[in-house]
Amino acid sequence: MKFTLSWLRDHLETEAPVDAIAEALTDLGLEVEGVENPAEALGAFRICRVIEAVQHPNADRLRLCRVATYPDGPGSAMQEVQVVCGAPNARTGLVGVFAPVGTHVPGTGVDLKPGNIRGVDSNGMLCSERELMLSDDHDGIIDLPEDAPLGARFIDYRGLNDPVFDIKVTPNRPDALGIHGIARDLAARGLGKLKPVVVPAISGAFPSPIRVEIDPSLKAKGCPHFTGRLIRGVTNGPSPTWLQARLRAIGLRPISALVDITNFFTFAHNRPLHVFDADKVAGGVLRIHPAKGGEEFLALDGKSYTLAAGQMAISDADGVESLAGIMGGEHSGCTAETTNVFLESAFWDPITIAATGRALKINSDARYRFERGVDPAFTLPGLDMATQMVLELCGGEASTLAQDGAAIDTRRSYRLNPARVVSLVGMEIAESEQRQTLTALGFKMTGNDATPPSWRPDIQGEADLIEEVARIASLVRLQGAPMRRAVPGVPKPILTPLQQREKAARRTLAALGYNECVTYSFIDQASAVQFGGGADAVRVDNPISSEMSHLRPDLLPGLLAAAARNQARGFMDLALFEVGPAFRGGEPGEQHLQASGLLVGAAAARDPHGSRRMNDVFDAKADAEAVLAALGAPAKAQITRKAAAWWHPGRSGVIGLGPNVMASFGEVHPRVLAAMDVKGPAVAFTVLVANVPQPKVKTPTRAALAISDLQAVDRDFAFVVDQGVEALTAVNAALGADKALIESVRIFDQFTGEKAEAQMGTGKKSIALTVRLQPTGKTLTEAEIDAVSAKVVEKVAKATGGALRG
Repeated sequence: MKFTLSWLRDHLETEAPVDAIAEALTDLGLEVEGVENPAEALGAFRICRVIEAVQHPNADRLRLCRVATYPDGPGSAMQEVQVVCGAPNARTGLVGVFAPVGTHVPGTGVDLKPGNIRGVDSNGMLCSERELMLSDDHDGIIDLPEDAPLGARFIDYRGLNDPVFDIKVTPNRPDALGIHGIARDLAARGLGKLKPVVVPAISGAFPSPIRVEIDPSLKAKGCPHFTGRLIRGVTNGPSPTWLQARLRAIGLRPISALVDITNFFTFAHNRPLHVFDADKVAGGVLRIHPAKGGEEFLALDGKSYTLAAGQMAISDADGVESLAGIMGGEHSGCTAETTNVFLESAFWDPITIAATGRALKINSDARYRFERGVDPAFTLPGLDMATQMVLELCGGEASTLAQDGAAIDTRRSYRLNPARVVSLVGMEIAESEQRQTLTALGFKMTGNDATPPSWRPDIQGEADLIEEVARIASLVRLQGAPMRRAVPGVPKPILTPLQQREKAARRTLAALGYNECVTYSFIDQASAVQFGGGADAVRVDNPISSEMSHLRPDLLPGLLAAAARNQARGFMDLALFEVGPAFRGGEPGEQHLQASGLLVGAAAARDPHGSRRMNDVFDAKADAEAVLAALGAPAKAQITRKAAAWWHPGRSGVIGLGPNVMASFGEVHPRVLAAMDVKGPAVAFTVLVANVPQPKVKTPTRAALAISDLQAVDRDFAFVVDQGVEALTAVNAALGADKALIESVRIFDQFTGEKAEAQMGTGKKSIALTVRLQPTGKTLTEAEIDAVSAKVVEKVAKATGGALRG
């Protein structure tokens, strides 16, 4: 929404500067997106006189001009400048407009520099209107009257020094789409006094020969009120200079007096109008009716439209003449030969206008305003004011009123509770100030009941009254204050144990070098089926797209999709993680929190030492164990191979405590990688955060470190076992030999292959363990160490079917 300062002052008595008005508008909720100050672009152009204009010595079409300039304004010292000019009207004594060296010429985009044209110096420019972007005229330079003040700025002389405001109007404020509504807000803020709207009394000189009829189906909703007057004997020439200047300033092209008048009221009062050439209206009646469907309509934009059934149209006896509330028709449009016009003002249903404009893809100033809501009570006053301007600018005489329907009743009232300003906004505003604010905005106060004006459809309750009071008072007055604590003292933690674990898992994974992803909770059915989901219970009834039709059963589909997108762009080595919900069903209790990580490609970059290697299942296992440790999981857990179907069957595992599964890890199944278009192999893990048992004793501090001052004892064992025996089986068996003394067991060697089979037999391998014994009460004797060692050999041999290697 654009308007000029002078246009605003037609509605508001104010001497406030431009900056103050701009600041107040933004604070009122009418955000200023820009202020165009003509002085910044045209302030350097001043009125000058051509002392002498002679033929250029080296060019037939150029004139050599001696120009008298007054760079410091009227009455200042004169400076003579030589200018080469190609305009045919350059002559001695001409009063024109001069641009000195260094001036930016907006019409050409050129910064003037001293020049030499055909061997003659030229310093500056004598300007045409096109070079100042005042019109398209460039046949000659500007020729001013003899009495024009020499040295004066041209924009001051011509009245062009009128700043233009460009504001952003939110959809709930249709009243601000008119300059009068903007002036009302500024007056309520205290930046001036609102000038009243004067509605003339139009006495018709003759009955209107054109009647208007609203189809009964549209009177309730569609077009409740339609008014018009026929004005005969008009002269439709160019509009006055002041009107053209205002329209140009806000980006509109002046067309003719009649059309410019309708545009004037559209922006001045948010009252779109339309003028028909009355001599082209057939049958003497204009019908407002729903289209049957299939009607062809040539609009004023030169395009043809085919109406659908139900779209509102204005028709005469020959067919559609206007698309109601959106755009007029080419056939009945006004031209320079128009002498009799029918001026129309109506109220249209916003929803119907919006639906029609969207369906036909027509954007117009009328549609923009009607679909947001204009003042229904201003339909007839707007017609009378426009009629008066037509009579003043175009002549003629007006008929009596032609109308059908009546203005809709928008009366409603809401109770004003002055004390609610504090509870809703947090500001202390006196009750008298609240009442004064609402009255200034057009509300009618009856006791504590406030009746909104007809131009404010957005006021729908008591809270809206408080909002208006606070908006006018300015929210910058709101002082920040700390919230009062519910109870005194140190506040208790507000995060639940699950939320604390989620935070710990996220920090741990980030510390391990993973990059966090945030993916949608919705995936396509094919991906959901790959991970054990895809049932109807988790299907979304109104999916955003076919690729987001089901709730995800696991976080890995989203991570694999992210990996595929990165690989498609050349990023092959990836470490991604996500912490979020997954869903077993569609009920509230059937979701659980997961922390998943995905490793694709190599674990390290290439280097001259050959340390680059591909990520493997043990990388995923180590990172899963790190997350479990951060969540407080027991150090000793069972690892089994009962992994889900999307894991590689021979390179995956499950970490748990009995039947309680805490995590799963391994290589992602090649079938899944192929379906997700990921170039593998890829290893991953998923931690079920809620399944990690809570500590039995909850204390705010960490438990004391249990350490012994006695020497630990390490013993190494090598066992010959079958190739299919897992190393973990031997480790768990050794740990169970003496739980009080054995602190740890780890694998330090594995001997496999043809050489191993040659020494130990076909199908055999060797596993070497280091068992650490940590006494707590006294130093172990050799006999005690041998006794524990014998138990280790017995347990491992029984669990693996192997024997101690000789």
